[in-house]
Amino acid sequence: MKIGYPCMNNSLDCTSASTFRLASYSDERVEQTVASNLACLKRILEYNLEHGLLFFRIGSDIVPFGSHAVNTFPWQTQFAPEFKAIGDFIKEHKMRVSMHPDQFVVLNSPNPDIVQRSIAELVYQGSMLDLMGLDSTAKLQIHLGGLYGDRDTAIARFIATWHTLPPNVQIRVVVENDDRLFSLRDCLELHAATGIPILFDNFHHECLNHGEPMAEALRLAAATWHPTRDGNMMMDYSSQSHGERRGKHVAAIEEDLFRDFLKELGDLDVDIMLEIKDKEASAHKACGVMRELSLLPPAPAGYEPPIFTPKQVVAASEAKAAKPKKPRAKTVKVSSASTE
Repeated sequence: MKIGYPCMNNSLDCTSASTFRLASYSDERVEQTVASNLACLKRILEYNLEHGLLFFRIGSDIVPFGSHAVNTFPWQTQFAPEFKAIGDFIKEHKMRVSMHPDQFVVLNSPNPDIVQRSIAELVYQGSMLDLMGLDSTAKLQIHLGGLYGDRDTAIARFIATWHTLPPNVQIRVVVENDDRLFSLRDCLELHAATGIPILFDNFHHECLNHGEPMAEALRLAAATWHPTRDGNMMMDYSSQSHGERRGKHVAAIEEDLFRDFLKELGDLDVDIMLEIKDKEASAHKACGVMRELSLLPPAPAGYEPPIFTPKQVVAASEAKAAKPKKPRAKTVKVSSASTE
């Protein structure tokens, strides 16, 4: 069992998601930015190893405009040694990584341009995992997509598109149950037709389900993972933010709720990604709870986890959130939330 957090580390003075505007594109900027992002990614993984956080979701923007036609820089060959070194580090220390392409990746869109750009993004992100030399247990996490007025047709269109993916991408794709459109039951239907593993999200299941108790839902999802091809089931964990709209993730882990959730796991061996705003701060607390329950090995002698104050966490999160986002073409920005 491993515990992790997504995309950025609030404790470090770097980001692995630096980017720039499309209008500012140049090969030189790509080269500089990828070098910086990979250097920071290595620092994040080193930090995680030091603190026993062995699961990490790599951000989508390691290579700015990595799937866009504008990017003509040969980053795959230029940075092959750096990618391999990161992969070697991950394998040496038995860490696990995944990637979660953004919401504009919609394989079941009726718009062929969106589908082709979605495939290009999956190929781009999968190629980074390939360059790292990671096997098929390093996954690409996506959602089923939009309903477009007909659930069965939407699922069938996803299946048809999935069959067109390159085999080295197919084997990495996992589908997450969501909180509004496609439930665990829908994902199980997809799995029966394709063999795609289900990345289970406990909070989404609480928001959208068909009455399956949490312990049963976890086991249904875990059964879709092949032990050698896919590895342990990956899952996302979060809970409801109090006083906020339904479905809004909590800002910091609630340890008693997490402790109760771990009891639902029973003897399941799963790798847990915390989708919580304060990232590594909550991951440290989660490790403490899991060690109490003997779900993780004891910390090394003399180890003291970092202490985070709420002010530090909020300041770090706000500073990184203020960085400019990479613009996307309007024809690509279609999310499941807008396709009911």
